[in-house]
Amino acid sequence: MEFFETIDGLRSHLKQYKDKTVGFVPTMGCLHEGHASLIRRSAKNCDTTVVSIFVNPLQFGQGEDYERYPKTLSEDKQKAEAAGADVIFYPTVKELYPEGFDTYVEVKGLTDTLCGASRPGHFLGVTTIVLKLFHIVKPDRAFFGQKDAQQAAVIQKMTKDLNLDINVVVCPIVREADGLALSSRNVYLSADERSRAVVLSKALFLAQRKVSEGEQDSNTIKKVVHDQISGQNPTQIDYVEIVDPATLQPVDTIDQKAMMAVA
Repeated sequence: MEFFETIDGLRSHLKQYKDKTVGFVPTMGCLHEGHASLIRRSAKNCDTTVVSIFVNPLQFGQGEDYERYPKTLSEDKQKAEAAGADVIFYPTVKELYPEGFDTYVEVKGLTDTLCGASRPGHFLGVTTIVLKLFHIVKPDRAFFGQKDAQQAAVIQKMTKDLNLDINVVVCPIVREADGLALSSRNVYLSADERSRAVVLSKALFLAQRKVSEGEQDSNTIKKVVHDQISGQNPTQIDYVEIVDPATLQPVDTIDQKAMMAVA
């Protein structure tokens, strides 16, 4: 497996793959089985797989966890290679945002709701760094997890609107045995918080069951989920919404494909 810290070094290496398919998995490190599933998917479908590890300061708001975001590079290298990665790109902040950097990418509409409403500027940072990485790596396919559903929708929209010749592949959520979705930030949880966090998946699966039983009213489903989560004290709910998966606009009646988003 190759390891690069500079844009020029990575670009020079990837020239040999100009007639082959390049897969790309952008991450912020602290890799877990969810990331590994994306890398395996890429390795299976592409001639070479590039994994980026970069904790992007632009997508962290004031008071968020940028300074303490977990960094586990040695373990990440091992996990990425075991999953089938061929290249790791590990740039510094200065390498991607040199002095004088002043250009940003914004997707409007999709970023005004859900996490975008409570984390202003977050998706501006996401789209800016992802577009930069797309231009650097020039992948044929880029792999993202469904867990960050709004992020995936925003990146798909950006890719379409800017006519990028990249297939954005959204892969299923990977959960632990008790249902908790895998996340790098799970390492922050105390034992008590970890046990309480399972209420999120329990509430989502309850909503899914209600719909399969014939319930179509979004407000009814949202109340069931809200009550389930709020019953696990102490808990602070950011949002419980049912939306169109493409537009992220609220859906009142579940009579076609819909997505429940919870934070």
